[in-house]
Amino acid sequence: MSVAVPTAALDPRIGVKSMRLRSIWRNLPLKAKVGALILGIYVFLAIFGPTLAPFDSNATNPNASGATGPSIHHLFGTTNDGGDVFSQVLVGIRSTVLLGLLTATFATILSVVVGVTAGYLAGAADEILMLVANVFLVLPALPLLIVLLGYLPRSGELPTAVVLSVLGWAWGARVIRAQTLALRRRDYVMAARETGERAWRIIVFEIIPNEVSLIAASFIGTALYAILTSVALAFVGIANISNIDSLGVIFYWAQSQGAVESGWWWWYVAPGVTVALLGMSLVLLNFGLDELGNPRLRDTAGKRSVHGRRHVRPTEPTPVAREQVLA
Repeated sequence: MSVAVPTAALDPRIGVKSMRLRSIWRNLPLKAKVGALILGIYVFLAIFGPTLAPFDSNATNPNASGATGPSIHHLFGTTNDGGDVFSQVLVGIRSTVLLGLLTATFATILSVVVGVTAGYLAGAADEILMLVANVFLVLPALPLLIVLLGYLPRSGELPTAVVLSVLGWAWGARVIRAQTLALRRRDYVMAARETGERAWRIIVFEIIPNEVSLIAASFIGTALYAILTSVALAFVGIANISNIDSLGVIFYWAQSQGAVESGWWWWYVAPGVTVALLGMSLVLLNFGLDELGNPRLRDTAGKRSVHGRRHVRPTEPTPVAREQVLA
């Protein structure tokens, strides 16, 4: 009698990968775990939110006499024209999350290319690239965004993501450049140079892998910047406000229709809490990655160990107990 063995059990690589993933998750700080879980929920809603919406986000009720509060049929209440706020939030999450990811991807690629190149080459190339980065750092981002987006076609998130990434890459480039300047003097990089390795191989296989945590933190910070900026731009009307397709547009219509003056708090509290939770997840994930990469910021640094009657943090020198000399 033969027993069928699953294919996964025959391939040891699958078991090793799952063990590595479990080990990485177990070693993550608590902040990073909480942020990753919340962000995972938002990614799920960004994918399936429009399908889960109970009503059409742009549907209105001509017989509506004003906004109504939360109820069983409308969990987040309705707008003054009968629109379901819960459906609008579910649909708006997709556009907001997608814009943040697109901007973070474009800006991080620019930051890594410019920062690593400037730090590794040094000299004149470093000065020229950092001069360009400094110019972008001092540009007034929000007024320039309003001017540029006013001339671009409003055809989705891509134009806004491109403009946000072009204006938001310089800070990450300077941080990555500083780290690259420190790494280029390490022994293994110098040894790779002496053996005749090409510059691009040293950058790709020796330097960038040691900057993964820094690049990830830059990605998350840029995504947070893009999400908050996009909400602000939609709030002031620099967005496609003809349809409810982002959380910022919900703020725009709530403000323009006098939701604050009329006491329709659910109209702006629901998208506000949604944006706040999304931003909190990114902040927690960023702090968690910082703690993972920097031993001084780990959770164990906040715990106290007891030596005798004195409470000492791990970052402090361990006290030496005085030996009592018996007469």
